[in-house]
Amino acid sequence: MVSSVLRRIGSLVVVLLVLSVVVFLLQQVSPGDPARAALGANASRSAVDAERQRLGLDDPLPVQFLRFVGGALHGDFGTSFRTHRPVATDLASAVPATVQLVLAAFAIALVLAGLFAASGALRWPFSGVYRGVLLVGATAPPFLLALGGIILFYAQLGWLPASGQGDGGVGSELSHLVLPATVLAIAPALAIGRILRSGLETTLVADHVRTARSKGLGEETILARHVVRNAVGPALAMSGLQLGFMFAGDVVVEQVFSWPGMGSYLANSIPTSDYPAIAAVTLVLGAVYVVVNTVADLLQTAADPPSHLTLHHPAPLIRSTCAPPP
Repeated sequence: MVSSVLRRIGSLVVVLLVLSVVVFLLQQVSPGDPARAALGANASRSAVDAERQRLGLDDPLPVQFLRFVGGALHGDFGTSFRTHRPVATDLASAVPATVQLVLAAFAIALVLAGLFAASGALRWPFSGVYRGVLLVGATAPPFLLALGGIILFYAQLGWLPASGQGDGGVGSELSHLVLPATVLAIAPALAIGRILRSGLETTLVADHVRTARSKGLGEETILARHVVRNAVGPALAMSGLQLGFMFAGDVVVEQVFSWPGMGSYLANSIPTSDYPAIAAVTLVLGAVYVVVNTVADLLQTAADPPSHLTLHHPAPLIRSTCAPPP
């Protein structure tokens, strides 16, 4: 188990290094001049040249890359061309909002996925209607689902607010969080629910489950005690994958609901060619995606360890008590 964990951590480091190389190269080949973007279109050529020298853009690429990686390791992503503040300062206010939204959406997705899997595996009444509604919601584009939610729950019913993060009160923040988190959760809920339902249906016909059923245990008891652990491994892997997708794909949801997170910060930085901000958000979201999937992989291994990690104790030697032949 220890060697498996160390291998995964080593793979994580390698992937993060490759990710930093890709982000750095994309920044280099992007059209436009970062120095010109920092000073504005009306800056003189001499001012742009001085700014390039100040930013170190004339240094060799290996030197620039080492400076980029060193700054990222220390949380220094440079200064935003748009806000004229350190990018780390901007991210310090944007990251908590994104984490709050994604974790709330992930919790909702797990609940919806569990209901999807259990209702299908146990043949609950009206389970087909619930699965159909979830399927329709998951196949709709996120922006269309978000707009539909705003029209229904804000414009028509007046139950939930349409945008923003609230005024700081718990009730206000929760009411502003429900709609964007639910929109973000529906597609991952279907993906996780399908995998979990397949695992539950496979495990429900296993021999040990038949034995438990023959003893008179109810289906819910069998599901909780004998089925879930054996079926949850693939669902854990899918959950990690979907959580990473949620961090990487919440840009549209944050834009529609005016949620002040990394997605909105990235969307506002792209039109102004704010290279430090774009690179920082890309690197952070990519790192979160890789780390989350590594953690999910380790949790799957813990829940369902590979056969080569199982200890096999040799059978004890049986000494013969018979006397040797003459």
